Amino acid sequence: MSVEIKDLHFSYGKLKALEGVDLSLPPGAIGLLGPNGAGKSTLLRILLGFLKPERGEGRVLGYDIKTQQKMIRRYVGYMPEDDCLITHIDAVAFTSYLGELSGMPRQEAMKRAHEVLFYVGLEESRYRNLETYSSGMRQRLKLAQALVHDPKLIFLDEPTSGLDPHGRQEILELLMDISSKKDIQVLMSSHILSDIEAVCSYVLILNKGKVANQGDLQALKQLDYSLYELKVKGETERFVNTLRAMEWRVE
Repeated sequence: MSVEIKDLHFSYGKLKALEGVDLSLPPGAIGLLGPNGAGKSTLLRILLGFLKPERGEGRVLGYDIKTQQKMIRRYVGYMPEDDCLITHIDAVAFTSYLGELSGMPRQEAMKRAHEVLFYVGLEESRYRNLETYSSGMRQRLKLAQALVHDPKLIFLDEPTSGLDPHGRQEILELLMDISSKKDIQVLMSSHILSDIEAVCSYVLILNKGKVANQGDLQALKQLDYSLYELKVKGETERFVNTLRAMEWRVE
């Protein structure tokens, strides 16, 4: 299994971001689906060792998320949702620098930087300073830096965020190529179902910090169910117990 988690909890003050998350994700292209605020970005940051869980345990590629964070980041690429760019340097310098931070020798990092920038379509702009890049170019660059150190697994946090339809389709085509033709596993976080469908075959659905469902994407699409959200005024506990007695699923 590429990612295994047991009883993971994390809160921002009184706000519970993750509550008892259990996962066992197979290799391949995995979609992490859920609305904004569901806990997707928090989960990725915990898996990378950027945040420490309050409770629970987990492994990424066999490495412990609490004690082996450096090994995880050596073999995992990360494309964050927010911009992570350094101004006043060009794309080659930026990408090769991040390769060196991942443990690559300088000459190898520079060579690899040129390769991944060509791959994502920035070959003609690789010597431009990053502050001159458009939104689409910045997304491509974030993907390039996630790939520069030849990871075994990449985490993609809202990779089509802020893109127009054409730019979004180009990024999705790159991700489809990575997931189908490269020896790289993909964990892609998004709130857009069509993006997940384009790239992934397995999906994990998060809602309010909990796992709502997970499994083969095509199988889950065949499920026939209705979901309702109710706000109750008055005796909430009595109302919920009545529904449960009627064998309704209440979350």
